Amino acid sequence: MSREQQAVDRARKAFQTGRSKCLENRVRQLQNLRSLLTERHKEIAEAVNKDLRKSQVMVQLFETLGLEEEINLAVRKLKEWAAPRPVEKSLLTLSDQVYIKPEPLGVVLIIGAWNYPWAVTMQPLIGAIAAGNAAVIKPSEVSAHTSKVMEELLPLYLDKELYPVVTGGVSETQELLNQKFDHIFYTGSSAVGKVIMAAAAKHLTPVTLELGGKSPCYIDKTCDISIACRRVAWGKYTNCGQTCIAPDYILCEPEVQGKVIEELKRAIEEFYTNDPKTCPDYGRIINQRHFQRILPLLQDSTVAVGGDNDEEDCYIAPTVLRDVKPEAKVMQEEIFGPVLPILPVSSLDDAIQFINNGEKPLALYVFSADQKVINKISDETSSGGFLANDCLVHYSVSALPFGGVGNSGMGCYHGKFTFDQLSHLRGCLIKKLKMEGMNDMRYPPHTPKKLAWARFFILKHLDLGWIGRMLLLAAVAVVAAVVAQRYLC
Repeated sequence: MSREQQAVDRARKAFQTGRSKCLENRVRQLQNLRSLLTERHKEIAEAVNKDLRKSQVMVQLFETLGLEEEINLAVRKLKEWAAPRPVEKSLLTLSDQVYIKPEPLGVVLIIGAWNYPWAVTMQPLIGAIAAGNAAVIKPSEVSAHTSKVMEELLPLYLDKELYPVVTGGVSETQELLNQKFDHIFYTGSSAVGKVIMAAAAKHLTPVTLELGGKSPCYIDKTCDISIACRRVAWGKYTNCGQTCIAPDYILCEPEVQGKVIEELKRAIEEFYTNDPKTCPDYGRIINQRHFQRILPLLQDSTVAVGGDNDEEDCYIAPTVLRDVKPEAKVMQEEIFGPVLPILPVSSLDDAIQFINNGEKPLALYVFSADQKVINKISDETSSGGFLANDCLVHYSVSALPFGGVGNSGMGCYHGKFTFDQLSHLRGCLIKKLKMEGMNDMRYPPHTPKKLAWARFFILKHLDLGWIGRMLLLAAVAVVAAVVAQRYLC
């Protein structure tokens, strides 16, 4: 039996004991995870710095702070989320108990990503724990130092049977995918997402796929371009552009392209100084393979800002490309690096058409002072998330679902959405062995009279308060007796 299979078997046996379902145990595990984040922040930050050259402040700001908030929310709301959820009743169910009961799915496989290795791996784990599941955690092997720290620290704080960590590369991940899970939660590229989905299909395992794509950013000439470019530069060059919802390219009218370039350059210098290579707040490309993937994307376009690079240091300066053509290399794939192309478009309609000609993106950004422009883009496009006059920050709003659509993913998470995503929402109807007369209309022999009664009870909708429902319940009992008497006569 492989190491991966052993981990899955242990997790399933631990789940079958029922201890993950206990609300008190769920809260305890969540609190333990929060303790890990606060007590071991130094080890966490050092590992992420070795992988991506993020500063300690950046690690807390972009990795662990949001996780602490997510845990606090789950602990505070868990009793409410896990409680049965009453639903609207009809005339036929007025005297019954009708509710939705959230139940754990079982054993969840969480396959993390390397760009924000703690944030995108632990956030689904928080939801899995809150929903009462066991979970096998597979951190990305690309962020090797972080993967090692996760493997060492998680078993010290969490139930190591319910929440085992499996490290390794492609072969280990493939072996995990050969096992049967009750849900697979994957964050990464669309290409690998298809592999995950194909493997899951063999066991009819449901999946959540948090993928990516080319997220457009439209800058309208009516907006404050200086503020817009400041926010775009922050959204694009944070983590050296290695963010799944980073603005991938800018669409704007030709007359404002020069101003956009000027303001982007100003913002880059403000954030990262005149020499970003020496700035502690500017990271690095994860490895040389990705460096060699990104750099050729500049070849057939004009560099307006940046372009400096150092392969040995995995450094690519914050770069802006001007007058980019749709057929340029940089427009053929998600960039996932610090390169920002600008495509001039003649009108808002042309921008919308260009967006709609591509795959549905994970995020779509628009900067405009005109609410009609914002509404038009929102109404006439489709994307996982939509954000006007800022970048990235919708990810931090736990009240909003975060996820893709089409090629950018399926399913959503954050806050209660993660809990629901990793729960089975079981529909429950509890009836009593009384008022049998109400059921006569459904029993043979079927007659026009019975159909008339069925139409009344099924199609009639009454919006009543609790007093009205009590009165109606009494009336239904009387009607049931009358119906029964008529059918018996």
